[in-house]
Amino acid sequence: MIDLHCHILPGIDDGARDLSESVMMAQKAVEQGIHTIVATPHHLNNRYENSKQTIMDKVRELNKVLIDKKIDLNVLPGQETRIYGEMVEDFEIGEILPINNTQYVLVEFSSTHVPRYTEKLFYDLQTKGLIPVIVHPERNQEIIERPEILYQLVEKGALTQVTAASICGDFGKKIKTFSLQLIEANLTHFIASDAHNTSSRTFKMREAFDVVQAKYGNEMVYLFQENAEIVIEGGHVYKEVPERIKKKKFFKLF
Repeated sequence: MIDLHCHILPGIDDGARDLSESVMMAQKAVEQGIHTIVATPHHLNNRYENSKQTIMDKVRELNKVLIDKKIDLNVLPGQETRIYGEMVEDFEIGEILPINNTQYVLVEFSSTHVPRYTEKLFYDLQTKGLIPVIVHPERNQEIIERPEILYQLVEKGALTQVTAASICGDFGKKIKTFSLQLIEANLTHFIASDAHNTSSRTFKMREAFDVVQAKYGNEMVYLFQENAEIVIEGGHVYKEVPERIKKKKFFKLF
């Protein structure tokens, strides 16, 4: 398996605290059947600033340690960027790091809302050849209440990534239900761990794919896994036509 979203780099955000925890996470990932991880530290989410060069250097250092310790895991560079208005300009000066230097860039919203300028920013990113990938939309309160927002963004070319733990129910029954609705409506394209440690925020990739397999069959599992492989190679992901989520009553997060 390939994990497109993981906070495995040591000491630079709220993920692995130090190198020993990074190694523990790597061992746990291998146990899950993960052979490749995209390291995606937070960038500009109020507390952390991890620019492209910093991440590239840290990934290189961690891969050397994993080789020395004979841990069969390859770490690729990436970045989880909190959405902001100057993303295009900062990409052009080398501050924004897409997944493995491809065209796919992870974009994070706050947990409560989606900025009004999002559609225009995503259009501008796409004119520069980038494809925005919205991370964990299932945990955004505004999207939960108004899934039409996500539909419009996906319909206009954005992709999304749901967290494995959400599918497993770790964030609650309502978020699990909404995650499955996103899958059913073709409104998500990847499953990734968003792992931060080996205890409270661990991988859950195998467990999530077991849920998907039981509910939707092997074909859906293969779709998500193949898309992850395509992304790190910079290819064109498989996309089904998105559908609107029809619900009589939306629920809120408290």
